[in-house]
Amino acid sequence: MNLFQNAKFFTTVNHLKDLPDTPAEIAFVGRSNAGKSSAINTLTNHVRLAYVSKTPGRTQHINFFELENGNFMVDLPGYGYAQVPEAIRAHWVKLLGDYLQQRRQLIGLILIMDSRHPLKALDIQMLDFFHITGRPVHILLSKADKLSKNDQIKTLAAVKKSLKPYTERQNQRSTILQPEKTRHGRSQSSGRLMV
Repeated sequence: MNLFQNAKFFTTVNHLKDLPDTPAEIAFVGRSNAGKSSAINTLTNHVRLAYVSKTPGRTQHINFFELENGNFMVDLPGYGYAQVPEAIRAHWVKLLGDYLQQRRQLIGLILIMDSRHPLKALDIQMLDFFHITGRPVHILLSKADKLSKNDQIKTLAAVKKSLKPYTERQNQRSTILQPEKTRHGRSQSSGRLMV
């Protein structure tokens, strides 16, 4: 059974003081154009649960989605490329940093990276930053449909190799290669590699 299948929007917050009281949360994070919203929509089997845009940086708050089991998935603002005023960017950095390091309900992180451009400097910084918490990280490589099958295999192997030090010193659990769309217009995980 898909844990995320019946997720429902719960609330959105822009300040830590407004965070809801939840039993447990899994957060989704990635660069502003990594395909985070598309991945969330795929996992939940919804077309528009998370807003998908061609313009990076549309997720500007912390969005909570309630799962059928009473726990929550959390869509965090993207980092990196968003064209926003510096004051808003500074607010995001603080909000994201404080949430990731202080939120006791956060039990794990899904780090989404564009499979065509994985492990950029900001992704490595995120891995290093989250390491302090001792919580598990799962890597999802999005937009795999933009790569040939051969390039998918090479990318997955290269990411696995690059993440080897993290699997030894950090709770990085798995790497998933995911295309953006299938012939039905929805994404599906094309492979899962335990590292």
